[in-house]
Amino acid sequence: MMETERSYEGERIAKVLARAGVCSRRDAEKLIAEGRVSVDGKVLTSPALNVTGRNVITVDGKPLREAEETRVWRYHKPTGTITTARDPRGRRTVFEDLPAGMPRVVSVGRLDFNTEGLLLLTNDGGLARHLELPQNAWPRQYRVHVKGQLDPKRLASVANGVTISGVRYEPIKIVFERGKEEGGSIWLSVTIHEGKNREVRNIMAYLGLQVKQLIRVRFGPFSLGKLPCGGIEEIPKRVLHRSLGTYFGERKGRRQ
Repeated sequence: MMETERSYEGERIAKVLARAGVCSRRDAEKLIAEGRVSVDGKVLTSPALNVTGRNVITVDGKPLREAEETRVWRYHKPTGTITTARDPRGRRTVFEDLPAGMPRVVSVGRLDFNTEGLLLLTNDGGLARHLELPQNAWPRQYRVHVKGQLDPKRLASVANGVTISGVRYEPIKIVFERGKEEGGSIWLSVTIHEGKNREVRNIMAYLGLQVKQLIRVRFGPFSLGKLPCGGIEEIPKRVLHRSLGTYFGERKGRRQ
């Protein structure tokens, strides 16, 4: 095995390039394949390499600038937008509506086209993946406006999880939030610990309820609060480190 391709303690080279703002992880792998990235003076031929702060990394012969500080924003995603960088169908993406001057960011998980509410955005792809890991079990709380007949026994049947059309969903907490409105509409608070595709909608359909409106109001320790639809607000550094201290501690250890 070539010296440049041995494993180091630390983080994958593509992740380091992405965090430094060079490009996305996928594009970083393309740069490496094109022979444009060097580590300690040797051209890299594979992205299968970990690096630390002791390594000297260059791209096109220029030293890699220091990694950007991790930043996270709360964004109130409106309905009618999708959480991808590009859409082949030409639908509007959440990234098209971000303020000018925003750095390159990725979303933490997704919200579907017709769902609004809290979407976390970060310039740290590693953090996004960390927050999405099933083993971290970060709770996601939704307010769900539904129409239909509530069956308390059926609602309780999903408390320990349920399998729907062959897909297993982990325990789901459903709380009656507000009394019936005209036409039999009801608001529920639904808390899940995964991020499976259309999870809340599939669970509501299983319960015989029609979703009229779906709003994510919390992701882990971060809440939507009174952020207006389309609004964006950066999470203060002190709050970020208090809420994600374990992540920052682990990352510091990997870099050393």
